[in-house]
Amino acid sequence: MYTTTKETHAAVVFLLGEHAYKLKKPVDLGFLDFSTLRARRWACEQEVELNRRLCDDVYEGVADVVGPGGEVCEHLVVMRRMPEERRLATLVKAGKPVDEHLRAVARRLAALHAGARHGPQIDREGGLDALRARWNASFEQVRGLPGRTVDPAVLDETERLATRFLDGRRALFDARVAGRRVVDGHGDLLAEDVFCLDDGPRILDCLEFDERLRFLDGLDDAAFLAMDLERLGAPRQAERFLRWYVEFSGDPAPPALWHHYVAYRAFVRAKVACLRQWQGETDAGWEARRLSELALRHLRAGAVTLVLVGGSPGSGKSTLAGGLADRLGHTLLRSDRVRKELAGLDPTRAASAPYRQGIYDPAHTARTYAELLVRAERLLGQGEPVIIDASWGDQRHRAVAAEVAARTSSDLVALRCTVMPQVAAERLVTREPELSDADEEIRRKMAADAPDWPDAVEIDTGVEPAQALERALAAVRPDGRERSWRFQRSRIEAG
Repeated sequence: MYTTTKETHAAVVFLLGEHAYKLKKPVDLGFLDFSTLRARRWACEQEVELNRRLCDDVYEGVADVVGPGGEVCEHLVVMRRMPEERRLATLVKAGKPVDEHLRAVARRLAALHAGARHGPQIDREGGLDALRARWNASFEQVRGLPGRTVDPAVLDETERLATRFLDGRRALFDARVAGRRVVDGHGDLLAEDVFCLDDGPRILDCLEFDERLRFLDGLDDAAFLAMDLERLGAPRQAERFLRWYVEFSGDPAPPALWHHYVAYRAFVRAKVACLRQWQGETDAGWEARRLSELALRHLRAGAVTLVLVGGSPGSGKSTLAGGLADRLGHTLLRSDRVRKELAGLDPTRAASAPYRQGIYDPAHTARTYAELLVRAERLLGQGEPVIIDASWGDQRHRAVAAEVAARTSSDLVALRCTVMPQVAAERLVTREPELSDADEEIRRKMAADAPDWPDAVEIDTGVEPAQALERALAAVRPDGRERSWRFQRSRIEAG
């Protein structure tokens, strides 16, 4: 019977008839050690046991190879042979429809994570400090290689953005651990190892040689496949897969964390490609550069941002803030709503008062901004970008907002809405009833009292709304990162 073989750095697979037989190479590569027969047997047994969690009808067991004298000289993992043409990677490259298969994979992976073991050792490997250490090790390894496979500017920005995200997100990662989101997962989920069969997917080749690499956040596990799908030219399928995983697992993770884990997986693969290029594989350098750019793109998209949208009444700030929240999927906090909540009033009920009186006096205003920024800081620490719709006329409030952004390692963007006075006055007369109680007299006084705001980007809202929104987007996302993936999940008035 005709036999074909496939070889990796650590194993040889023999394809014979309806079966595949995997032989572990007697090698010590540092991160894995199969140099002894005992170690190879253990690795074979682990591979069968762990992979049966996802496809128990594929991994049939471990076979002994017996020498002429009857002594056991080797061990093989025995598997049912999968059809090559049904590999997920093959289907994606051919442009075949894979959505239903990806949905099934997401469901299967979520089920694995739901039943996976937990514990302090597992939690440590999936926590913030372990992730930071892995990022740092990868940066050190890439910089330690001869030559400049990855553009130094790309490498530097990747390190800056990855570190900035981690610096401000201790609360997020602690909540992930407390919520039992760190699991004993797959650890190496690539499209090449997923087979899309008529009766459901078969997910093979779980990482068995070092359990610490399998102890990870479930979203990190899923992000590995999402990254690989995007690498293969299927970014929309990558996004859909993660959405389905989040749906089936009930995971409340913010999109910023989706992006961060995809970036991490892309950079790890870029590092491996750098190593292959150093070892003489000519095409690996191009792959390393492409993967490092993919990582950077997602780190930019996942940057956590505090956006201040200000201006006097009638300036169009609420419309612009709402449009930004819808477009970017950011949480929107509105000062008018919070002010009335703090006063114990129905947010939709009028509470008109003369300028700087009633619930608009300095004490109520200070309390309102303090509460807005307390809520914003909590959300930013959890990885949720925030837009605050308020007048921002007092420089002291803007200074506190800058402190919040600094404490949470978040980007701060200030937008000041402007419009001709007659247009603002007309808007105040013709607008639908809403949260704000300001009239034309209050608008004039607020505009007269408003100090300079030199750090803000002026947005003329007298143009078409779509134009104003595009200008605001260019200020918030100057590198176009909102277009990496789209998340239609804006949250209005988070409490």
